[in-house]
Amino acid sequence: MKLGGTSVADADAIARVIAIVRAEAESRAADKPPVVAVSALAGVTDRLIDAAHRAEDGDADGATASLNELLERHLAAASALTSGKRHVELVAAVREEFAGVVGMMRALAVLREVSPRSFDASVAAGELASSRIVAAALAERGVPAVWVDARTIVITDAEHTGAAPQMAETCARTSQSLGRLAAGGQVAVLGGFIGATVQGITTTLGRGGSDYSAAIIGACLGVDEIQIWTDVDGMLTADPRVIAQPRLVRQLSFAEASELAYFGAKVLHPSTILPAVAKNIPVRILNSRRPDSDGTLITAAARPADGQLTAIACKRDVTVIDITSTRMLMAHGFLRRLFEVFERFRTAVDVVTTSEVSVSVTVDDTRRLDAIVDNLRSFADVACEPQMAIICAVGENLRADPTLFVRAVTALERVPLRLVSQAASRRNVTFVLRDVDVPNAMTRLHDEFFRASVHHEGTRLTKSF
Repeated sequence: MKLGGTSVADADAIARVIAIVRAEAESRAADKPPVVAVSALAGVTDRLIDAAHRAEDGDADGATASLNELLERHLAAASALTSGKRHVELVAAVREEFAGVVGMMRALAVLREVSPRSFDASVAAGELASSRIVAAALAERGVPAVWVDARTIVITDAEHTGAAPQMAETCARTSQSLGRLAAGGQVAVLGGFIGATVQGITTTLGRGGSDYSAAIIGACLGVDEIQIWTDVDGMLTADPRVIAQPRLVRQLSFAEASELAYFGAKVLHPSTILPAVAKNIPVRILNSRRPDSDGTLITAAARPADGQLTAIACKRDVTVIDITSTRMLMAHGFLRRLFEVFERFRTAVDVVTTSEVSVSVTVDDTRRLDAIVDNLRSFADVACEPQMAIICAVGENLRADPTLFVRAVTALERVPLRLVSQAASRRNVTFVLRDVDVPNAMTRLHDEFFRASVHHEGTRLTKSF
């Protein structure tokens, strides 16, 4: 059970998820209790990142003040949820966690440099503190919960800020530690998003990594189901910030969910799917504010064909890069040389199209864009077009029904499209267009494929956002 940041935003939210975890524990066999992975309290990771930036700017006092505010927020939750000796021990642990980060920030402010290793050690405090609070609150209410330091379980490489799990070692430690707790009927609670190298150096799995942590642990334990508890009813047919009444997608395949997550469906981290796919473990997305909702079930098999798409996702603030070389475009090795530039600067490419005279790619990470362009210009002409977006229409039915592609393109006949692509898997159609045209384009596509099926449930869903 992964509890997202909004599900543990404050004492009231934590009280709600305690009831959810208790109900799950009581419904299971005594030797198969749930395992709980917890995100940082809502907004805390962003505040920790901001504090690190302040330290890098030499603003030790500003970083300290921000961290003290976060400490008070955690202490308030601890006071509302625990009492007696448990409260005293929890407060001491939380204070110690933040004191360590404050000391680190003051030292880093002197150096005016925050290395990736120091960054990971700083932002990990959010999950370490929140998971301690949730474990203590569960125990306070009679659930046999035990806090586990995720850094002793999730073993990763040393690629700080985006570490990759070492699955063999992680599974060995998971089976030994969490398996022993489960056999004793205890609910293990640990922070998501964080891990450590074999040498014990703190690492993080990247933003959204709490989902990934839950899936890794679930795969290692061979659980029946991986649950992602958030503040929405599940995967929706479109982004509710763009479409006023999206529908709930009750079931979809791993492949569909992965496409939607990669192209902007924020409810699920793309990497979450990978360990679940490997072990064929269903993933269910549920709403901690409405636990009786069915949610979205993600399985290996696609949902029954109904002649429709599954959902539409959008990725905003994208840059299109056009690379043209009349001398080398069709020459042997040109594409290899081109993509080696993106590899060298560790920048992922989302969409690729080619023509007789150019190659066009899209990127959403522009931190190294200037360097990429400089390198490309050593052998080609390069032009960049910012403020673009990607809309991805996803559905297994695209593989069997070619009319869906035609309907999607026709729905956008009056929208200026920059690029159109259909992946080899034929389960998505991707459109690249100006960011300003996204609301109109999304509305047209959603009306084409989902408006006829919108009913009273759609109105109720929007109240969750």
